[in-house]
Amino acid sequence: MHLLQLQNTLEAYILKRPSAISKTPYVADITTEKDYTTCCHTPSLGCCGMADAGSTVITTPIKSKKCISEYRAELSIFSDDKGSIVVGINPKLAEDIAAKCLEQNLFQHLKVQSFSSQKTYMNSRFDYAGIDENGKEFVLEIKNVPQADYVDTDKKERKNYTKEINNAKFDEKIAYFPDGFRKKAKDVISPRALKHVQELEILAKTTKIRAMLCFIIQRSDTSVFQTSHIDPIYREAVYKAWKNGVEIKTIQVQWNKKGTCTFMRNDIPVLLSDTYGPHYEKKMKKLKRLIIETKTQTV
Repeated sequence: MHLLQLQNTLEAYILKRPSAISKTPYVADITTEKDYTTCCHTPSLGCCGMADAGSTVITTPIKSKKCISEYRAELSIFSDDKGSIVVGINPKLAEDIAAKCLEQNLFQHLKVQSFSSQKTYMNSRFDYAGIDENGKEFVLEIKNVPQADYVDTDKKERKNYTKEINNAKFDEKIAYFPDGFRKKAKDVISPRALKHVQELEILAKTTKIRAMLCFIIQRSDTSVFQTSHIDPIYREAVYKAWKNGVEIKTIQVQWNKKGTCTFMRNDIPVLLSDTYGPHYEKKMKKLKRLIIETKTQTV
């Protein structure tokens, strides 16, 4: 099912980030197939390597004359020795995808009468809020998931899983959230994401509002989603919130080089602990064993 279509897309190669012209980490130097070099806005920063120097990205033009960048990095072409796909890396795309899914009632167990964006509850501004088919108020927070790998572990430890990686199929990756820079290994990766899930939990426990957390998986090569072992603080917070009534939802989409986004599924198995989570009733023994082994060896 068609969801989004990016306009005037242009494939480009990232030469440097930050740019040699502008030192903000949100701007990169790119070159196109016609050897035209210019600046590109990278809203996802380096996206853990998918928008850094050496990456091939799909861009769209920026019309504002006030912006130093002519283009914005929307998608990244990911390749390894098993295959290649297009990954959505612009976090704003996840919000746009969610809006389309709300309009077309593609969320599992959620049909809406109406909804609006950017509504504040307590100390957080959530992505969407509205009224469901039964007249009940809901709040929906969106998290972008561009990252996936054959194992969910720290990059320094990845070399210890060569056998598992080699034996896995290209489309058996684990989609995970969060990932990103932090000063100390024990720090939470995104304090803002942690605050969102904690306040969703309060809403679920103290009000009649349906509190929902949705992970938008912007790639087609994954067969399970989990809150990452890389950030045990966030992982525990999401698990606790789910146990206290926060609904965990997922949407998985597929992108192509032309900038077309299509709906894949809304029921990917989710692991919020080492053994279970929403939709994990399906038989996934191989992935379960791999995830548990990874957790055991990285503790």
